[in-house]
Amino acid sequence: MPLDKFALRERILGELRAALALQVGAAQLARDEAISSESRAENQYDTHSLEAGYLAEGQARQAAEIEESIAIIAALPLPEFGPAAPIALGALIEVRDRTAGTNHGYFLCPRAGGLELEIDGHSVLVVTPQSPLGRVLLGQRTGDIVQLPGRRPPAPSRIASVR
Repeated sequence: MPLDKFALRERILGELRAALALQVGAAQLARDEAISSESRAENQYDTHSLEAGYLAEGQARQAAEIEESIAIIAALPLPEFGPAAPIALGALIEVRDRTAGTNHGYFLCPRAGGLELEIDGHSVLVVTPQSPLGRVLLGQRTGDIVQLPGRRPPAPSRIASVR
């Protein structure tokens, strides 16, 4: 899997920046709704303004989390891993499904888990160390046999490369 980890990181950051722009827009709309004169309570049971305020707060919190993810991933070291080096953050991993005969690409990253990217004809799934898949991969080495979670029926896979 001849992928450039630096280009992969830039794609992840691009996806996060796009998500941030959407989230900031949603937070602004929710805030505007919460403070709108049309949202004022008409009686003691009218909670529209209160609900809009909670929504705005939640949207702003999500935007802050995305900003934090962008900062963390931008600062993530991307070391080169030799064949004997254990998988750690910043590793680009290729796993060979021995039963299906297919290869799967994973990038171990502290945030943005679940993001799937198509780069140069290769599919790469971002996994975090906290995910079931990340926990299985963390610390493994090239050539190790692993049992990937979620495979039905369970089948062993081999770590083909770690970069």
